[in-house]
Amino acid sequence: MTEAAAKPAWRTNLFLFLATIASVFVTGFLTIGGGALEAPLSNRAALVRGAQFTATLLSILVAHESGHYIAARIHKVEASLPYFIPLPLLSPFGTMGAVIRMRGHIPTRRALLDIGASGPLAGLVFAIPLYVWGVAHSPLVTVSGEGTVWFGDSLLLKLIHHFVAPPIPEGMDIELSPIAMGAWGGLFVTMINLLPVGQLDGGHVAYALFGPKQDRYATIVHRSLLAFFFVIVFGHVARDVKAGLGLYYMGRHVANAMFWLVWFVVLAILGELASRGRPGATKPQAITIRTRALSVVGLLAVSVVARDHHSPLYVLAFFAGLGLLLTMEAKGGVLAKHDLLDHPSTGSAPLDKPRMLVAIVTLLFFVLLFMPEPFSIT
Repeated sequence: MTEAAAKPAWRTNLFLFLATIASVFVTGFLTIGGGALEAPLSNRAALVRGAQFTATLLSILVAHESGHYIAARIHKVEASLPYFIPLPLLSPFGTMGAVIRMRGHIPTRRALLDIGASGPLAGLVFAIPLYVWGVAHSPLVTVSGEGTVWFGDSLLLKLIHHFVAPPIPEGMDIELSPIAMGAWGGLFVTMINLLPVGQLDGGHVAYALFGPKQDRYATIVHRSLLAFFFVIVFGHVARDVKAGLGLYYMGRHVANAMFWLVWFVVLAILGELASRGRPGATKPQAITIRTRALSVVGLLAVSVVARDHHSPLYVLAFFAGLGLLLTMEAKGGVLAKHDLLDHPSTGSAPLDKPRMLVAIVTLLFFVLLFMPEPFSIT
């Protein structure tokens, strides 16, 4: 390999980072700032709010990825600079976060923990105080009716609100400031990364703590996402039936719970991609990555229609499609015997006590950040 080829492709990283800044800013300007593309320069308040949202969210993401990168370099594990992923308008934040490619083998569980935990912990150093400040400076607004978008709560967020949020009169709620909204996005991304599955940050931390037993735990966690989808849907339906509403809002409940079903499928796709080239990996035959991707996009589209139209036919079509997807997963996918979510092996030496404590605290943050319903629309 030549010297030029060995250098990081920083131009691509820089381009993606600048594109992500623009993508996040446009999203914040339109959705949080309330601006309009037709006359952006005339709406200074929207520009400021979009800039606050962008600076907050990206400071958290940069800290997160820098933590991973620095820890990898300390342990002499070959790692790329962060690749930020712009996703304007389709994502509520304008980005899908960022990834770092690690080409080298992580030699010890100690190194695995340091690399896996450094990102979320570095991001939280920024996210928590920014959210505290943002909530303390968020206004109270009158709660509207149909079409209101609600952002989820976690134990940590409830604790912060208890100490810094103003008293909330009946019929009102807090409208998160741009800084609070950006910090909420950072905490949400951290929660996702801390899922103890596969090669997510939480999977790295859990494998460093538990060793090969984590492969079995990851399967349980992954399947619990699917179970959680059904619990949310039918929990809401049961309350509706008790209140005399019947199944009228079932489409809405399906749409609001789709987050967990989507991540169940996304993790299966990531697991199959990660298993390619791994010696002895199980090769599922009944379902492909393309089938999974098309299935989840189709289910998302049907759930959106079912949310806005209360015909039972849309709900029936959704569950028919879901049943077909789960049947294929059971025959030769992630609901069958597989090793798609197994973590690459590393050194067998257990963690020392200080790092065991770090691992436990990091996984506890997942519990504190866990949002049963991250997004819902009434």
